[in-house]
Amino acid sequence: AQGTNIVHDWNTAYMDTIRLEGGAPTPVSRVGAMLFTSIYDTVMAVERTHIPYHVKMPKPGPDVSMDLAASKAAHTVLSSLFPQYSAMYDDVLNNSLRHASSPAQRNASFMLGEHVANQIIALRANDGHDGPMDYTPGTNPGDWRPTPPDFEMSPFTPKWGKVTPWAMTSGDQFRPNGVMGYTNMADLLASQEYTDAFNEVKELGSKNSATRTAEQTQIGFFWANDVDGTYKPPGQKSNITGEIAVQAGLNTAETARLFAMTSVAMADAGVAAWDAKYLTDIDLWRPITGIREADTDGNPNTIADPTWEALNPFSPPFPAWVSGHATFGAAHVAALIAFFGQDGIGQTMTITTEDPFYLELGVGNSREYEDFTTMALENWRSRIYIGVHWDFDGLEGNLMGTAIGEWVAANYFGIIPAPGSALLLGLGGLAAARRRRA
Repeated sequence: AQGTNIVHDWNTAYMDTIRLEGGAPTPVSRVGAMLFTSIYDTVMAVERTHIPYHVKMPKPGPDVSMDLAASKAAHTVLSSLFPQYSAMYDDVLNNSLRHASSPAQRNASFMLGEHVANQIIALRANDGHDGPMDYTPGTNPGDWRPTPPDFEMSPFTPKWGKVTPWAMTSGDQFRPNGVMGYTNMADLLASQEYTDAFNEVKELGSKNSATRTAEQTQIGFFWANDVDGTYKPPGQKSNITGEIAVQAGLNTAETARLFAMTSVAMADAGVAAWDAKYLTDIDLWRPITGIREADTDGNPNTIADPTWEALNPFSPPFPAWVSGHATFGAAHVAALIAFFGQDGIGQTMTITTEDPFYLELGVGNSREYEDFTTMALENWRSRIYIGVHWDFDGLEGNLMGTAIGEWVAANYFGIIPAPGSALLLGLGGLAAARRRRA
């Protein structure tokens, strides 16, 4: 169950919004980062323990309620992005009025939260998220093209790699050098790495696989949440953040910082993964295309099956490499490890899914983990088990996502240094100091 502090209330509203909106994971991750940095910067205006992400405020007066101010910040962000759901956000905000002791406190708190939120909104207003998203699929072997069953769905957010990052210096900061080192399609398709990945997913990810275990099927669908009506992959990670915060006993300020770190890491994961998917020389086809059309790939060791079907009933409408799932998951986990200073919380963690295909398996809605790294590994491998990715998509997404999460933790959200202390300027201090001087 999610906790009762104000951050959890707005995480629930965020996930409800994703379920209503559907669509690509990249805009979902942008919304999460806007929401949770606005909450975090508002909380830090009051608590003043860690460096704000963007909005540095003078300390407010004693009549400000941190909870109420943070709630107003969240309400302002979501209402600006999704005015059609304003009634839902009004309900959450009105519920937070339980934290107000007087009209004066409410007004002062609302003023702080709204000011912070408006600065976050302004920061992201011209980040490129709403720019042209045109794309013409290739027609050569290996090139991504619309996949079955409908062959019609337009590719999701092909220019997202050009969106302004949240913490990275550029969308290509952590871009791999080619696909497993291969920088042209013909060499990749002829390689042993491609052959091995092809044969693995052809067998393990097939709808009628004879070798995929029940455990692998469960892992595949547990981490999916691909279909509209779910909270999508970034939403599942946000749900997990909430579940871990509760199980670790975090207070409101700690919860706000954890959500900000993980959401910024995932927003940059979306930018970086989409940079690799679309803005490099190889926009790689999905397994369902590669397996059905293997007779065209020039590789004698990949045998075509024109009727092959993946376990997942559809393949997401964008190139396979790198795996967005793996990049989001690894960035999320790297931020979790940095926050807690260890690979776990010192106890077994129970996390959940709402993927409908997982729920149909009749094994409940949760899995247990002793460490964060196992979550990221399963999240990566899950995409092979349901037949929508090559393994190297996940491998390189995992490496890139880890680098992103570690970068975020090293440059943002650090402890405010003591006056005159250079030593304590690490873990975010230098980056924040640079932002203040800018």
